[in-house]
Formats: sequence, structure tokens, C-alpha cells
Amino acid sequence: MLSVKGFAGTRLTDVADDAEIQAPAIYYYFPSREDLIEEVMYCGIHDMRTHLQKTLDALPAGMAPMDRIMVAVEAHLRHALELSDYTTASIRNSGQIPSRLSKRQKKEEAAYGRIWQGLFADAVAEGEVNPELDPQLARFLVMGAMNWTAEWWDPRRGSVDAIVANAQLLVRSGLTSATKASAPATQRAAKRAATSARPTGARARSRARRPSE
Repeated sequence: MLSVKGFAGTRLTDVADDAEIQAPAIYYYFPSREDLIEEVMYCGIHDMRTHLQKTLDALPAGMAPMDRIMVAVEAHLRHALELSDYTTASIRNSGQIPSRLSKRQKKEEAAYGRIWQGLFADAVAEGEVNPELDPQLARFLVMGAMNWTAEWWDPRRGSVDAIVANAQLLVRSGLTSATKASAPATQRAAKRAATSARPTGARARSRARRPSE
């Protein structure tokens, strides 16, 4: 309900109808509409942070930092788009909630951001990030793009699998060090040069028939 109608448009009667209960029953659990919304917003980002941390903790030791970022990209998108309506609501309403209701939410957002900050710092330390990039700005851009999927995505625009695959490709190609990114292209150019220098077809047969001096 909060995802669809937003902070200003969500009413307890709507929540009660959706949950198939009487509106007064909600007050048994939450003193007010604002307390209910505050809990939803907190749970959304808390669940996201917990999910990401558990996912990263389960990875094998020694995995390349950029590969860990790819895992984090998938964890973020799948949790937001498939696993948690709380997270979707939290992302969509993050800028609408009054500051008096967002203290716990903001604390969790900061903790979540620190996980990503560490991922990017590790990739920079390993030389996997283009040195021309500002890591902090790059991180903000990546996070902003992923969060925005909660606003525009629906199944008609592609599966979650497709969203994840495209996001991973964009993030990896956008972050990768220029030196590392250019290596395959350099190798292909060298291969083409070697191939063009090698005699082929009639030219090769002509050379083979040429008498030695």
C-alpha cells in the first residue's frame, strides 16, 4: 500500500482493507498511522542491509572485489524487485518521510552505504576501478540507478534476470580500469595484425613454389 500510494496517500483504512482486518485492530500494534509507516520504512532498509551482508559473508575467501560488487548488485536488485515489498516501499518513499520519522531508517541507510563503500574501496585498492573515476560519485550513481528500478520496472519490461544481467554488465564496464578494459581490445588488434601478416590462399602457394636462391 505504501509503495503504491506513498506517505501522503496511505490511510489506515486502506491498509486494513488490504490486510482484510478492521482498521481499529491496527491500533493494537501501532499507536498511529505514522508509527506504522515508520516501522515499514525501517524494516525495508534493515532487511536489505541484512540480506546483502549475509550474501557477502557466504562468498568464498579470495573472490575478486569486482566480482563481489557484481554479487551485491544482484542481491540489491533481487531483494528490491522480488523478495521484499518493505524494501520497495522504503526506496520509493525515502524522500517523502518527515525527519522525525526517519531516524532509524537513516541510520540503517548509512550502515548499508558503508557496506558498498567497503566494496568499492577494495576494488579501487586492487586496481579494478578506472582511476579517472571518483569512487564516491561512481558509487552514488550506481546506487541511484539501482534504486530507480523500483520506480519503473514491471514484468512487461523484462524479467528480473534480465535486469540483473544488464545492470551487472553496465556496472562492470562502467567501473573497470581503463588499462584492464583495453587489454582485450589490444589483444584482438595484435591478433588481427598477425593474421594479416601471415600469407594466405594463392599468395601462400606462390611463395611455396618459389625456387630458393
